Amino acid sequence: MRKIIHIDMDCFFAAVEMRDNPALREVPLAIGGSADRRGVISTCNYVARRFGVRSAMPSALARKLCPPLVLLPGRMAVYKETSRQLQAIFLRYTDRVEPLSLDEAYLDVTDSPHCGGSATLMAAEIRAAIALELGLTASAGVAPNKFLAKLASEQRKPDGLFVIRPREVDEFVRQLPLGKLPGIGRKTAQRLESLGLYSCEDARQLGNEELVSRFGKLGEMLAGRIWGHDEQPVQAQRTRKTIGVETTLASDVLDEAACWEVLSRLIPELELRFARACPAEALMGQGIKLKFADFQQTTVYRKGSYQAARFHDLLHEGLLRAQGKPIRLLGLVVGLPGAGEINQLSLDLS
Repeated sequence: MRKIIHIDMDCFFAAVEMRDNPALREVPLAIGGSADRRGVISTCNYVARRFGVRSAMPSALARKLCPPLVLLPGRMAVYKETSRQLQAIFLRYTDRVEPLSLDEAYLDVTDSPHCGGSATLMAAEIRAAIALELGLTASAGVAPNKFLAKLASEQRKPDGLFVIRPREVDEFVRQLPLGKLPGIGRKTAQRLESLGLYSCEDARQLGNEELVSRFGKLGEMLAGRIWGHDEQPVQAQRTRKTIGVETTLASDVLDEAACWEVLSRLIPELELRFARACPAEALMGQGIKLKFADFQQTTVYRKGSYQAARFHDLLHEGLLRAQGKPIRLLGLVVGLPGAGEINQLSLDLS
């Protein structure tokens, strides 16, 4: 049986700012783009959350909900250095560490000799080291697999530790709402609920074969998750799958010509970035990303050799999907040989 720890820092960017400036601890604080330049909140502290401020919320809306909000642009160099120190703590316990972002990671401690092999004690020690050495708090989840460890870390946020032991898996998963499962978004959850499927127990009653028959790949995923199964390994080395570049527009655009003008400015940056990874002829495909004014988004991707002019056809298809909705963000992406994480660069074109 595997022993997986999921560590998730509590409001990481905001926490670093509060650590370095204690005067910010008792005020509503957010890190993000300017409210008058269509910025978006990256993260916020728990004081701001009491006003309804949330990550990915437009900064202008956050200001309306919380007029005294202190909005900082962030210090990415400081966050990256703090993340490096965080990773160093993880590596004291295992070399099987899979970073998901600057502030989140999976650790496979199955074979670690520390703490007598107790994953729970290791998680507690890691949290204590983070508090003592970095002056920050972290939430941790311990479970037999990645899927459950991530769910566990959410149970005691902020600054908590939750353990799902092997004998507790069935009961824990049984009562979970399907909307809590990774990969189940709001619309998918609503679709499942319309069929009377609210919890993992409901889906179990339907049966695995029926789930796959009705929902295809989604059903295959559900057939494992509703029983708490997840065989994904902790990947200590992750390779890029795509490289992309995107920009949030200074104002919403509606027509194709205006969108193409923006994309034309992104293409040289995209080509510069993928040239560092592989030659153009080795690329596996290309696509465009559109985010609409209502924050819904779509990606149009086609496999094949790279041609910059092809982005125009992809844009046309993407705008057909928009059905007249204004565009607030545009992005380009290319597929690299191999598999792994997505690497995107966000540019400010105002």
